This record gives sequence, structure tokens and C-alpha cells, in this order.
Amino acid sequence: MKIAIFNHFLPGVVEGNRIYDLSSVISWDQANPQASLIRLMDRFEDLKPQIEDALSHVPSHALEDVRLQPPVPQPTKIVAAPVNYYLHQDEMNEQFSNAEYTIEKLGFFLKAPSSIIGPGDTVKLPFRERRTDHEAELAFVVGKQAKDVPACEAHRYIFGYFALMDITVRGKEDRPWRKSFDTFTPIGPWIVTADEVNNPNELGFQLWVNQDVRQSANTKDLIYNCYKFFEVASAAMTLEPGDILTTGTPEGVGPIEGGDTIRIQIDRIGEFSVSVEYK
Repeated sequence: MKIAIFNHFLPGVVEGNRIYDLSSVISWDQANPQASLIRLMDRFEDLKPQIEDALSHVPSHALEDVRLQPPVPQPTKIVAAPVNYYLHQDEMNEQFSNAEYTIEKLGFFLKAPSSIIGPGDTVKLPFRERRTDHEAELAFVVGKQAKDVPACEAHRYIFGYFALMDITVRGKEDRPWRKSFDTFTPIGPWIVTADEVNNPNELGFQLWVNQDVRQSANTKDLIYNCYKFFEVASAAMTLEPGDILTTGTPEGVGPIEGGDTIRIQIDRIGEFSVSVEYK
């Protein structure tokens, strides 16, 4: 099931090119969409038949006529994987003379939840004189509280998957500073529930800047796959429902500028675009 948030934080399900309004079907508070999402995830197995039955009679809209919003609006934290593809490690070393370790020694870093934006929104670059890059990533949302979860059990704690762009200012500052500016985490277009993704560790994806393909890869090339990264993160901290984990970017990272359009597409999930301008 594709679960979306749209038009002033209404809940919806996407099928084909239409979105179905679930406002009359589930308990949802537009003033607090994150708490509403957490309630939905907690009760999803019970609500799923009711939601499916309701699609025949609830109001629906063409996707092109609505404004999609971030499918996870306000997580308590965004846990991000650094240098989680070997070819990206090589790229970083070549472009930036940056002899960093991979995720195996770096662990993870945190991004500010306030950096989240949704499909069709605008990335605002804070510096004209500094390079700022795009990074295409597969991300997922935690469905229930997790601590010390082994990789073999991680799938039980992941509610669903979506696409994420990790926008990054290059420089010597720590990652959280360079990646946490407002608008630096576009996510979308919706959450695809884990049962529909099946195997998240074998998904192709691409990122375009304007008409140019910049990144093209497959999650089978992750150093720590989705489940292993969940294990590592939950070993260090308690993961709460609604938290986002994002798995890192492959090779092809490159600069963006004001006036650009960035588009990301992930197999079995979908695609969305954002525009870029200087702040």
C-alpha cells in the first residue's frame, strides 16, 4: 500500500494515478500528522482491510491535482549512513582527497528533522561560493520501538520505504552541520509498506539533475544493507516509531545550483522532483 500525506496534511492511499482520501476512515489529526502517522502504523494490520474496502467509496483525486507533502513529516530523528557504497568511497577519495573510512568504521550520523521537505518543494542553497551536492538514497520509517534488534529481525520493525535526497554542503565541518540546513532532506513521494517492497536490498534507483542522469545504482551494492544498518543503529540508540533511517548514497554525487530541478526514482516505490534556488 502507498500511504501519502497531501493537501494540508490529509491522509491518503495512492493507486495508479489517483489518491484516495482516508480522512473519514481512520483517526487522523491534521494539526499533528506525525502522531497520526504513528497511530496508523501501530494499528495498520487491523485497519488494512477497512482501508481497502473504503477505496470504493471515499473521495479521490488525480495525483496531478493535489500537493503531496512529506510522508513522514516530523520524525524525532533522522539516522543516516555515511559512505555505504564502495564506489562512492572511491569517488569521495578521488574528488575530495578524503581518505575516509566506510560505514564499517564511521557508524552513522544524525540529520536535523527540520531539514525535511516534500515533493515539489524547493531546496534553498545557503552559499553561492561553496559546492553543494545531491545524494540519492533509499530510506525507511521505523514502525515500532526497537533496541538491539539483530539484522535477521529488522524487517519486523520497518513499516515502509520511500526515496530521500541528502543535500550536502562540501567542507570540513561535521556531517550534521553540512547536511542539516532547512530544506536539505527532500523525501517522498509516499511510504510504500514493507510487504509491497518485498526485498529492499535489491532495488534499482536513479537521480537526474535537469535532464542528466547523475546517479544510477542498486541497493544490492550497499555495504550495510537495510537490515544490517537497522541493527547497527538500534545497537546504539532506541529507535522510536516514526524515526527515519536512510541508507547512504552511491557513486555519481555531483553539484547542484540555483535553477536546477532534481528528480529521484526508486523501483517499486516511485519518483518525485524538487527545484533548487539560492536562499
